[in-house]
Amino acid sequence: MKEKIGLNAGLVWNSLNEGAKELKALKKATKLTEKDLYAALGWLAREEKINFTETAADILVSLC
Repeated sequence: MKEKIGLNAGLVWNSLNEGAKELKALKKATKLTEKDLYAALGWLAREEKINFTETAADILVSLC
């Protein structure tokens, strides 16, 4: 399970490397399930590699 989450975290990081994205756009760009996306985000957040900003419509995720 850890390996899968780590690989998915890499997909998320690569997508965010192109620019900040809202959660909906990030899910679409990575083609991850909601569960896998949140696990990957948790991994990256724990490593302090991403920032979250709440917007009116969604949550914006960006690299640190």
